[in-house]
Amino acid sequence: MMARGLPTRRPLPDVRKVLAVSSAKGGVGKSTIAVNLALAFARQGKRTGLLDADIFGPSVPTLLNLSGEPRITPNGRLVPLVGYGVKSMSMGYLVPDDAPVVWRGLMVQKALQQLLHEVDWGGLDVLVLDLPPGTGDVQLTITQQIEVHGALIVSTPQSLSLKDSIKGINMFRKVEVPILGMVQNMSLYQCPGCGHEEHVFGHDGVRRACEELDIRLLADVPLNGRICADADKGKPTVVAEPESKRAKVFHDMAEEVAKLVDLD
Repeated sequence: MMARGLPTRRPLPDVRKVLAVSSAKGGVGKSTIAVNLALAFARQGKRTGLLDADIFGPSVPTLLNLSGEPRITPNGRLVPLVGYGVKSMSMGYLVPDDAPVVWRGLMVQKALQQLLHEVDWGGLDVLVLDLPPGTGDVQLTITQQIEVHGALIVSTPQSLSLKDSIKGINMFRKVEVPILGMVQNMSLYQCPGCGHEEHVFGHDGVRRACEELDIRLLADVPLNGRICADADKGKPTVVAEPESKRAKVFHDMAEEVAKLVDLD
């Protein structure tokens, strides 16, 4: 029997699988991971969508080099903007680039409801959610209202980042969203000139956390200036360097995640 007062999760119409990419700590490259994961799904033939759930600091418009207001269907639903074969929706399409979002809780919730329930995705195999940092209202609203088939936790190897990531893991466990695994980002820097390698943010912290928490390590993404530069140009690694080792990391991750949620 369902406990009284708990919201009923419902699947998003015409969306087979919903995946959340999360990090309780900001600045760890979560949005870059989410976008490249979505692009990898699309290049593997899956109908893919990307929902930027960060109301205050949306990154997807920049990462996909998209702008402009979405069209509205006759029944009042938002039509996603398409970049590199991925359908996307973001608050960044609904407010000017230089306009601060200075809203209180009710306005934020209203905007989130629109992003969750008033987008015409037109049929997707997978929708990737780029969640904002933290474990607050946005994360709880999403995980309580819609059916999320799995979460990916992004962290650098640094202990400061890992402490917050564990909070995120515990949140997903509490709301009973399956944790597919962790992604270790910015793990190893290799100088393109001399080949010297250095663990800028620590060594294998996420790998050790996965062993302690009995969680799968989905990917180990190196610290590389090209990944950042490509993202800033609005042409992420999977598109900019499709045959590179860096892109292969995202393709391999997409393939493993697809198996874990029975997407193939």
